[in-house]
Amino acid sequence: MVGQRPDGQALKKIVKQATNDKLMDLLQSSQDGIAKHTDVLKALIEGQDEKFKKEHCKGMEGLVAEALKHTVEEAPKSGPVLDAAIIAQYQRMTHYGITGFGTVAAFAKALKLNDDAAKLEAAVEDMHRGDDLMSELAKSAVNIEAIKG
Repeated sequence: MVGQRPDGQALKKIVKQATNDKLMDLLQSSQDGIAKHTDVLKALIEGQDEKFKKEHCKGMEGLVAEALKHTVEEAPKSGPVLDAAIIAQYQRMTHYGITGFGTVAAFAKALKLNDDAAKLEAAVEDMHRGDDLMSELAKSAVNIEAIKG
């Protein structure tokens, strides 16, 4: 489950490409959120007397590879068009993470692990807030600037 959020190393590469200050701040905040959510997940797993181990997720691997392709390797020139691509790729990865954490939250709720479910639901809400902030930034600034060229 841990591989469900954008890879920290990949996100560091993507952050370096961003030119919009607000976007850079949101991406940095997201890196902090990934670490926080991973810690919550680790604690919940260990709280069930299970050993925490990172698992490789081929789905996220593909999303990360595509994000790096479109934002680093074959990225548009620096500026608003690149920032728009960064937001799009970031949101694709985040939506995948929301799905993973949301599913685990639903399982926890079904198992009547209400405290665990609440912590997982809080992580999902946090991811939704970050996604909403990215959408707002895209609509209010980045996409407008990208259209202007």
